[in-house]
Amino acid sequence: LAVNTIVRDTPMTMLASATATSALTGKACSPNVVQWVTDAWAISHATSGAMLERGGDSWYFVTVNYALGNSIEADATAYIQSKGGKVLGSAKHPLGASDFSSFLLQAQASKAKVVALANAGPDTANSMKQAAEFNMRSQGQSLVAFLMFVNDVHAMGLKTAQGLLLTEAFYWDM
Repeated sequence: LAVNTIVRDTPMTMLASATATSALTGKACSPNVVQWVTDAWAISHATSGAMLERGGDSWYFVTVNYALGNSIEADATAYIQSKGGKVLGSAKHPLGASDFSSFLLQAQASKAKVVALANAGPDTANSMKQAAEFNMRSQGQSLVAFLMFVNDVHAMGLKTAQGLLLTEAFYWDM
């Protein structure tokens, strides 16, 4: 976002890759910034829509507390509520957290049908591993990841990723 403000009044073009925040195509939109691949608005709508179609009408967010997570949560919440779903709560965690137990226990206690991971990379993988330890899926809660890549699935293992719903902007053999 900071580079966007620098580029805005110049003849240069900025190609934003893997930024994910919807601010670049929303409130901070600029005529010379192009957002490549992942956008929080697109991934939040695609993932939320797919889960709502499967009956996931109550949600709890486990969100990384910076622009990416907050953007995904805000965009997904607006979409979920516009389709008649309910967001029962949210727990914010710092970037690079290693212990997600308190956040996941809050999500579990909410009885939400969907636990939404509005984070990325190791935070998502660690959230998933710890959710598996709490047997959240076997207790009727579905997990969704808004920003995850195939290498993340490989890192956590198929057993841990089983049943996870996610939206992928790119897959190597599609």
